[in-house]
Amino acid sequence: MNDLNQFYIDGEWTTPSGAARSWIVDPATEERIGSVALGDARDVDRAVAAARRAFASYSLTSVDERLALLASIMDHYEARFDDLVEAVTLEMGAPRSLSRDDQVPAGLGQFRRTREALSGFDFQSRSGSTAILYEPVGVCALITPWNWPLLLIGSKVAPAIATGCTMVLKPSELAPLSAVIIAEILHDAGVPRGVFNLVHGDGPTVGGALSRHEDVDMVSITGSTRAGVEVARNAAPSVKRVHQELGGKSAHIVLSDADLPTAITYSVTAMMENAGQSCDARSRILVPRGRLKEAGEVARRTIDTVNVGSPQRGNAVVGPVVSASQYDRVQGLIARAIDQGATLVAGGLGRPRGLERGYYVRPTVLSNVTNEMEIAREEVFGPVVTLIAYDDDDDAIRIANDSPYGLSGAVSSGDLQHARDVARRIRAGMFHINGKGLDGTSPFGGYKRSGNGREYGVFGLREFLEVKSVFGFYADEASGPGAPSHQAPDPSTGTSGGDA
Repeated sequence: MNDLNQFYIDGEWTTPSGAARSWIVDPATEERIGSVALGDARDVDRAVAAARRAFASYSLTSVDERLALLASIMDHYEARFDDLVEAVTLEMGAPRSLSRDDQVPAGLGQFRRTREALSGFDFQSRSGSTAILYEPVGVCALITPWNWPLLLIGSKVAPAIATGCTMVLKPSELAPLSAVIIAEILHDAGVPRGVFNLVHGDGPTVGGALSRHEDVDMVSITGSTRAGVEVARNAAPSVKRVHQELGGKSAHIVLSDADLPTAITYSVTAMMENAGQSCDARSRILVPRGRLKEAGEVARRTIDTVNVGSPQRGNAVVGPVVSASQYDRVQGLIARAIDQGATLVAGGLGRPRGLERGYYVRPTVLSNVTNEMEIAREEVFGPVVTLIAYDDDDDAIRIANDSPYGLSGAVSSGDLQHARDVARRIRAGMFHINGKGLDGTSPFGGYKRSGNGREYGVFGLREFLEVKSVFGFYADEASGPGAPSHQAPDPSTGTSGGDA
C-alpha cells in the first residue's frame, strides 16, 4: 500500500495538522492501492511561512546558481525515471508505454527547456537612462491536475525555481504518488529549505486557502475552468497575480483540399492518447458536409485498430479514465448526445468487451453532431470524437470559434497558404497545421475561458517575474549622484519627468 502520511514543508517531511485522508484508487482495477493525507489551512500557513522565509535569500541567488540547481534536478529526475513511470501508471491508469515514452519525459523536458531559456534570459535591459529589471514575483501557489501530472508540475516548478521564486505545490489528490517522488527529487538535488513545499489536499480546502492567503503573491493553476474561476475569486481581495491554464473544446478543421482519410486517421488516433484526457484535445472534427459519411467510415475503421486494456499490457493504447466520477460523466455525455440526435458510428455506452472492472470507456465516434449539442460544447475528457459537418471555409471557422473556450485548434489542408489563412482566423492560443505537434518552447495557453498567461520556455519564465523600472539607473555620472533631473512633463504620457 502507498500510504502518503506526510507533507514536505521547509525541507522536511512533516505530520499534517489534521486527520483527513483520501483513498488512492487504481483506475484500471478499481482497487484501493493507498491513501493520502489531506491538509487544511493550518498546513498551508506553515508551508507559506516557510516559503516566505526562504524567499529573502533564494530571490538573491545568481543565475549560475539556479542553472546548477536545475541541472542537479534533471540528474536526480533521470535517476528516478522508472519510479515515476510506475507511479503515473498506477495513479492515473496511463498505459505503461505512454508513461515511459511521453508522461515522464514530458516532466523532464520542462526542466530541460526551462534551463535552456534561463541560460539566455536577460534580467536587466535599458531604456535610455532607465533600467528595466525583471525580479521574482515572490511566493507562488502551484495547483496542478492529474491528467499530465509530471508535465504540469514541471511547467510550474521549473520556472519558479529558475526565476528565484519560492513555492507551495498542491497536486491533485487523484495523482499524489508522482508528486511525492518529485519532492524527493528536489530534496536530493539540493533545493534549499523552504524554496519548495508540498501540501496534499482538495481544491476547496487547500486550493482555497492558498489562493486566499495574504502571503502568497501568485497562483498558477492548471485545471477546469470552474476551478480557475474559483481561484480568481479567492485571489481578488489581495490582488495577487493569477495564471490560469484551463479547459478546452478544440476543433480540427479538415479542409476540402485535404487528404481526408489521412486527416481523419491522424485526428482520431491523436484523440485516443491519454484516453482523451488532455485539455488541448481536438475533439471536434469538422469535415465538408458532402464527405461526412466518408469521414465516419474512416473514423470507425481507425477506432477498430485501437487497443484498449490494462495499462500494464504492452499493446494497450487506451487505458481507463482516472476515476469513477469521470467514467460516469463521460457515459452521461455520450448518452445525452445520442438522445439529442447524434449518430453513433463506433463505441458507445459501457465498457469495452472483456473489461468488466476498471474505468474503461469504449473509444467512441459520434457523427451528425451540431455545435449546439452538449457534446460539442462541454469538455469530455474521454476517448470520444465528434464529427461536425460544415458548408464552406467561413462556416467551418464560425463553428470552430463558436465555443466558450479557445485553447487549441488544428487544420488539415493540401495547400499550406490555405491552412495559414485559416489559422489566422481561429480564436485560440495554439494552432496545429497538418499534424505539426508542440515544440515545447513556444507559448502554451489559450483565449477566452481557456485561461490567461502562457507557459513553456521563455514565456513560462516571464509569468513568474515582476517588471521594475529604475529611473536614472544609467544617468550621466557628470550630473553627480542624487542630482535632480528637472525634466519637463512628457506630453505623451501626462506625467512629469520628476517625482509625482
